[in-house]
Amino acid sequence: MRPPIVVSSLDMERLEDLLDSLPAAQAGVRATLLDELARAELVEPHDMPQDVVTMNSRVRFVLDDAPREFDMLLAYPKDVDGAPDKLSVLTPVGSALLGLKVGDSIDWTRPDGARFDVTVREIVYQPERAGELHR
Repeated sequence: MRPPIVVSSLDMERLEDLLDSLPAAQAGVRATLLDELARAELVEPHDMPQDVVTMNSRVRFVLDDAPREFDMLLAYPKDVDGAPDKLSVLTPVGSALLGLKVGDSIDWTRPDGARFDVTVREIVYQPERAGELHR
């Protein structure tokens, strides 16, 4: 059972545009993220709970209960620019994080079929919480 997720209407609109523009070679990524977005609770940016991972949020998380904690910005692919602290929403971990709340864990499948768990530890920065509703 996957935890419920919350996505802002602005993020949803931008993600749908992104997914519509993906080449056929990324059909699997597109389908996975579309499935996840289909189950999301949609809210307006000003109504976004402060403990939810939104686009352009900086989030601390762990994979498979490993001791190493990651601190990364969930970004659109065009904004990643090879930065080591940015994570594309089109990656398996990025897709898994979107819409989760602090404390939530989700079991996710990589393209090679391997499974992993991701757990949100903290939202370090969330644009909506900072009043940046139209970033």
